[in-house]
Amino acid sequence: MVFKRIPHPGFDCKLRIFFLYLLFLILAVGCGGRPSVAPSYQPVVQRRGLAPMGYAIQVGAFSKLHNAVRLSEALQRRGLNAYYFVHKTGLYKVRFGNFPSNEIARRNAEDLHDTGVIDEYYIVTPEEYPSAKGRRNGKTYVRDEIVKTAKSFLGLPYQWGGTSPAHGFDCSGLPMVVYNLNGLNLPRSSRAQWEVGTPIDRAQLVRADLVFFATSGGRKVSHVGIYLGEDKFIHAPSRGKRIRIDSLSKEYFRRCYVGARTYL
Repeated sequence: MVFKRIPHPGFDCKLRIFFLYLLFLILAVGCGGRPSVAPSYQPVVQRRGLAPMGYAIQVGAFSKLHNAVRLSEALQRRGLNAYYFVHKTGLYKVRFGNFPSNEIARRNAEDLHDTGVIDEYYIVTPEEYPSAKGRRNGKTYVRDEIVKTAKSFLGLPYQWGGTSPAHGFDCSGLPMVVYNLNGLNLPRSSRAQWEVGTPIDRAQLVRADLVFFATSGGRKVSHVGIYLGEDKFIHAPSRGKRIRIDSLSKEYFRRCYVGARTYL
């Protein structure tokens, strides 16, 4: 006669509970040795944005580029971050400063006027920038204005290390000036621009976002451009070359692309 051992019902229940508990621990701890976080509880990345520009001083109305260049250089020698731009009238104007009040801006302008550095001047108020008008017209308006401003610098020669209009803009000087002209206080260096922006995937790129590259190898940011849409961006490529439009799909830029940032 053969006898079969029949397990006790209580033992079978306890065994099932044990295996269920063990399975729970494995799923909770995961491969990394730390409890996993469900996707629905992932922290949301907040857009940091840029501080608005304050009051600026605008001078000149030149038909000849070299006159705007000469005035910009004279102001730069005084430690002022001056730059020229093409006004909507087609004339070249020079702008500098980021002052906290109209009074302080006017005082600085009067000092320069009294010493003969500038003639007539105009105080640009924060309300006049496209970024301020964008509160009524929407972010698309601001992005369009940034792209329009960037394209106005096409053809300018490149020089590493400065934003002198006599020699051109270096790669990070171009977006800084373009954003400043539109009322957004973008930092000077490409690394700082990378750090203050909100990270976005390449598929999320929109006109006026910045695209970054590691042109010196590795993954360290060393180059930046302004995205124009349709896979195109505008940038100051390298010494001896002029500001131009390129494609992100080019082999070189695909290879050294490290990411993008948005500020709007």
